Amino acid sequence: MPVPQPGKGQVVVRVEAAAVNPIDVKRAGGYGQRLLTLRGAGRFPLVLGNDIAGVVEAVGPAVTSWRPGDRVFGLVPTGKNGAYATHVAVDARWLRPFVAGHDAHALAAFPYTFTTLWQSLCKAGISEANARGCEVLVHGASGGLGRLAIQLLRRWGAIVTAICATQNVEVCKSLGATGVWDRKRQPLSGLPQCYDAALNFGAWQDEETLIAALKPGALGMATTVHPLLPNFDKHGWIGGAWRTRRDFQRARTLATAKGARYGWVVFKPEEEALDALHRLLSEGALKLPVGIAVPFANARQAFDHVAWQRPGRALLLPPVVCRR
Repeated sequence: MPVPQPGKGQVVVRVEAAAVNPIDVKRAGGYGQRLLTLRGAGRFPLVLGNDIAGVVEAVGPAVTSWRPGDRVFGLVPTGKNGAYATHVAVDARWLRPFVAGHDAHALAAFPYTFTTLWQSLCKAGISEANARGCEVLVHGASGGLGRLAIQLLRRWGAIVTAICATQNVEVCKSLGATGVWDRKRQPLSGLPQCYDAALNFGAWQDEETLIAALKPGALGMATTVHPLLPNFDKHGWIGGAWRTRRDFQRARTLATAKGARYGWVVFKPEEEALDALHRLLSEGALKLPVGIAVPFANARQAFDHVAWQRPGRALLLPPVVCRR
């Protein structure tokens, strides 16, 4: 494909590293195709990926914040032209400067996951201003979202209970979880009804059980594993819309009965989240280990790493291609 040209407000970044997220693995198998077609992201030609780190090569009209040679990391919105390319054209708003002490590999691991976490916290009504002393339940705590949630919530003074598998109990404790619920040894139905908020990064089928664990007057709950995309994939436009409305309203009704707010998270780039991420990385407050980094030719290895839930983030490394 030709090297892209920057439009108004855009820059072209030569990509040094791009992350593979669970959503990319699902989308490679057709997940979300029907609904994402509305955003130009459901048909070929299609490039996956949202996270990038690299070097600015060109700037478009009205861009004053960047110049060629700047090292940046950030987000490519979900669409047909994703991050898995040697060069990407991206809105200048979705980029931040490199953080001292971090290379492209480290920085590419964060933007999509942190932004999704940030939006989850907002949906659940959790902020730095009110988190201190709150008891927060995090399902799927050993994944990228869960790890960042534990670190950020503990930094804000929250009391975090992590739900994870046996082999990840010590990892969650080391990240700052006050309590750990081993889902392989303890059924989730046994969770006490004492939590101020809950974040579901684990499985939709556990949604009602997690809502039940909220205490009366809780802040809220947010989930990233809702059935929005698969409902449309499986049941078409009318059936998908009906089932999505039914599923959301049922869960929201249960949360409302606890006095809690409720929301589904659909990723989108957000400047506030990227600003917070840059600040937290500069303060050394967050870490996400990289488990595998491979060139494009070995992309299947990175996708398998994520699909099989192996530890650490997966990165793709584009070949170096000179702009002509």
